[in-house]
Amino acid sequence: MTSQLRLAVHSSPGERPVLLVHGFTSSAQIDWIEPGWPQALAAQGRGTVAVDLPGHGSCPAADRDAISVSAIIAGLVAAIDSTGQDEADVVGYSLGARLAWPLAATGRVGRLVLEGLGTTDPLAGIDIELLRAVAKGEAEAPDPDLAEFAAWISQPHLDRDQMLLLIEALAAEPFDPGADLPTVPTLFVSGTEDDPVDQLAATLPNARYLPVPGDHRGALMSAEFRAAALDFLH
Repeated sequence: MTSQLRLAVHSSPGERPVLLVHGFTSSAQIDWIEPGWPQALAAQGRGTVAVDLPGHGSCPAADRDAISVSAIIAGLVAAIDSTGQDEADVVGYSLGARLAWPLAATGRVGRLVLEGLGTTDPLAGIDIELLRAVAKGEAEAPDPDLAEFAAWISQPHLDRDQMLLLIEALAAEPFDPGADLPTVPTLFVSGTEDDPVDQLAATLPNARYLPVPGDHRGALMSAEFRAAALDFLH
């Protein structure tokens, strides 16, 4: 375990690499690499830099005090630095979209694609210590939702203890859609069976909204989303 947060970075060669930020309980491999995003971007001459967030994929374990939203944003900036570019276009899904929002405020983002961004914070009001106890089998879940959430973060491909630290960090710095409004060209996408974000998109000076078929996960995997994102970034 390291005292400093360092995100895992998976790079594919090409000009003007696009930063890809995965969703909660997923990974760069699951959301981007296996579905073929590096190849699709390579067809346009673009490289990719896909990261693994704390607790996910191959992200190195970090100390409790090292995991915070601001530290993750710094890690995403470091991923952009690794490309040798001053800025990068960014595609974020779900949690990745929530983190890409404040990343845009750093001035290091060119164009921004936000898919599956929730307008409310699902971690608001969560009892972190109770979740930790349930996840570790030290307490009974008082309701099915908490039991499901505890099982969700305990999947074998995740680092449960790091996931708990990540949740604690996210809960400590809730997403505020009224702060750090991105001014870069932004494409909002959500599934027709997911929460719409057209009203949120309307608050930004340089954004548009596109609904695509599917639910929260299905929209990410839809051909319509990929085509729209690639066209927007081209």
